[in-house]
Amino acid sequence: MAVPGFLARSRIVAPPGWTRWLVPPAALSIHLSIGQAYAWSVFKTPLEKTLGLTGTESGLPFQLGIVMLGLSAAFGGTLVERNGPRWAMTVATICFSAGFLLAALGVATGQFWLVVAGYGGVGGIGLGIGYISPVSTLIKWFPDRPGMATGIAIMGFGGGALIASPWSSAMLGSSPTTGDIATAFLIHGIVYAVFMTMGVLIVRVPADDWRPAGEVKQAAAKPMISTANVSAANALKTPQFWCLWIVLCLNVTAGIGILEKAAPMITDFFKGTSAPVGAASAAGFVALLSLTNMLGRFVWSSASDLVGRKNIYRFYLGVGALLYLVIALTTNASKLVFVLCAMLILSFYGGGFSTLPAYLKDLFGTYQVGAIHGRLLTAWSAAGVLGPLIVDGIADSQKAAGKTGPDLYQLSFWIMIGLLVVGFVANECVRPVKEKFHEPVDRGAVGSEA
Repeated sequence: MAVPGFLARSRIVAPPGWTRWLVPPAALSIHLSIGQAYAWSVFKTPLEKTLGLTGTESGLPFQLGIVMLGLSAAFGGTLVERNGPRWAMTVATICFSAGFLLAALGVATGQFWLVVAGYGGVGGIGLGIGYISPVSTLIKWFPDRPGMATGIAIMGFGGGALIASPWSSAMLGSSPTTGDIATAFLIHGIVYAVFMTMGVLIVRVPADDWRPAGEVKQAAAKPMISTANVSAANALKTPQFWCLWIVLCLNVTAGIGILEKAAPMITDFFKGTSAPVGAASAAGFVALLSLTNMLGRFVWSSASDLVGRKNIYRFYLGVGALLYLVIALTTNASKLVFVLCAMLILSFYGGGFSTLPAYLKDLFGTYQVGAIHGRLLTAWSAAGVLGPLIVDGIADSQKAAGKTGPDLYQLSFWIMIGLLVVGFVANECVRPVKEKFHEPVDRGAVGSEA
């Protein structure tokens, strides 16, 4: 696949003396934009009222977007590695912005299928390519602190909703018409295109022989960190890849179990108590979860540089299971306990995403880490279906049986505990990759591309 000169990897090799600290802002320009996906709920009620949709129908653009995120990351990962970050970030910018423009056209003409195809289909491709586009570049610029570097960027995806939610709400107003919604989508598409283009122009890749000043190699002291490289094709043949697939899927499932139903969950949980939760307080709870989701992506991934990737996932999965156990046992006895446990669980949800690229780098090297990461994100797509299916399905069946309050969610919490224990066991099974999967030194050298 021929890449135009401006977008080619060879055109963005950094000159001597170029500071690597410009790469995280370039990555953030992409992730803060595509992180708008977590604010889709702002558009749900306006779309339902103006286009006569059900709650299930209004969620279709978001659901398709998450599915396309995983699929495009999986199938486009090798192209991202081969063509470089500027090409990938450009593709992400075009697709993500075009998705909003198609959605605007769909609302203006009353064709909801265009909103689904635009925001969910085309925009979802932008989500997937954009999500993985800076990962391998950041790891190559920060071989000494890969957890911190990827945490900065992926923190943006978790925090994008903190910007997009109030911004979108302000544009829509209290009683938006189809014209207001279409205009909001149009403005989103244009503004995000400009903001993401800043990253396209800034991003650079290091020269093949570049190393950070003062780097101290510690591979001998950390046996879980490999100095060899594994191709994306060979990574799929290793048990390590599939163990991490299970780990990511189950950690995300546990987080989405709360995130997807946060507002109605806390309202249901404390209904009938002496301190029920109103709509405003439930919205504040959602904001707190978004904040811890964002902060966890940076704090925990940075901590993994010190304690190791396997240990930090032991923390996510083991402590996460204990937190779910605390909620299940205390039920609605303490609102503070419920909120604190949920916030920590969501911080582990975010941390699991941001620590993953560094974990992959430790096991498989930097050769095709972006492509490997993309394939592993299919676990996110699976979890995006599994988590809501468990929580919503059980809550609906319990409600039909006449149950209320914590009883709607108790079984879901026990299932989440079991899933996190399985994830913990899968993480324990991760070992260094065997030499038979390693690339020859001349082909898998640090800095080379697929």
